[in-house]
Amino acid sequence: MIRTNRERAFDVVNVLLLAFIAIVTFFPIYYVFIVSFVDPTEYLTKAYVLWPEKWSIESYKFLLSTKAFPRSIYNSGFLTVVGTALSLMVTASLAYALSRRRLRGRQTFLMLILFTVLFSPGIIPHYLLVRDLHLMNSYWSLILTSLASGWNVILMKGFFDSIPVELEESAAIDGCHDISIFIRIILPLSLPSLAAFGLFYAVGYWNQFFNALLYLNNPAKWPIQVLLQNLLISSSNSELVSDVVATPPPTETLKMAAVIIATAPILAVYPFLQKHFAKGAMVGSVKG
Repeated sequence: MIRTNRERAFDVVNVLLLAFIAIVTFFPIYYVFIVSFVDPTEYLTKAYVLWPEKWSIESYKFLLSTKAFPRSIYNSGFLTVVGTALSLMVTASLAYALSRRRLRGRQTFLMLILFTVLFSPGIIPHYLLVRDLHLMNSYWSLILTSLASGWNVILMKGFFDSIPVELEESAAIDGCHDISIFIRIILPLSLPSLAAFGLFYAVGYWNQFFNALLYLNNPAKWPIQVLLQNLLISSSNSELVSDVVATPPPTETLKMAAVIIATAPILAVYPFLQKHFAKGAMVGSVKG
């Protein structure tokens, strides 16, 4: 196939434009990574560091040797693991029940869930509800308020709708009850969808910031995003006192190292779920 000069010129411009966008997108991540590993003395003597002459892990050593930073990582990890497990359990159970036509009031429940997707009560009613339930300064104020997403329930319901009803009828003939059918047949067939929505929930819990800032008054219970925000807006943080490194590295290198540590877990988990991600997210969106 003979290509015209205009088509070749378009390809060249297209490649250059996409390469420029890729560089602009990737450069901030690259710069954060480089600065987090630069030697403190080199960083103080240079205006910009695009490639360090001497690599150092002093910033990471300082952060991980403090009491506040590992504690915040544990808090975020607890919220992510427990919250994601409970959210998947509630979302999958509710979506499966709504996908069965024999459920009485099914359309009413669907309309109520859709109403929560379209309309939000706002921050003040949300805060008053958490306060009246005596959940202030508790991890459950973050987990229970994010337990299920109406949009995820509707998408997962569409996924369950695509599973043939004959499978359930065959299992019922063999003596399985509804809970046994759900656990032994439906859930194994739903692994792609569970992996996709599990990633959504995990990212949401790991990045808990505003609700944590609103409901958690004890700094010992702060997740990593709140501690990172305090580190980024203040030149020094009284919580960060190291027993290993006497002299703290420059504040900027500490900030960059904190950003890398905060984003690394999600980046590490995503490749393992990537093969299920597209399939799980799209199947439920085709049939609702």
